[in-house]
Amino acid sequence: MQRDLKAIEAAGVKVVGVSYDPVDVLKAFADKQKITFPLLSDPDSKTITAYALKNKETVGKTFGKVDLDGVPYPGTLLVDADGVVRAKLFVDGYKERHSVAELVKAAEALKKK
Repeated sequence: MQRDLKAIEAAGVKVVGVSYDPVDVLKAFADKQKITFPLLSDPDSKTITAYALKNKETVGKTFGKVDLDGVPYPGTLLVDADGVVRAKLFVDGYKERHSVAELVKAAEALKKK
């Protein structure tokens, strides 16, 4: 997302990441990856749960010392100013992502409604 941030913002989209990771972890990640858009910490997964993003396969599981309960499915929601989800872009698996072109196309389609 960072690489194509200008194109995404030109489509009228503001990028915000949400993770169950703590603030210090997100800051370190953002610094290392040179991410300039906000990364929000949702340690209790309240927002992740509210938007039905919690990966049910990870509930109650751990990876080493990391508690995986609350891990969201990776993907993108287009949310309006009232908090209403207007579009969802998800792909199977956690390594694949939708393209920026798909995101821009979805944002443009919402402008026409």
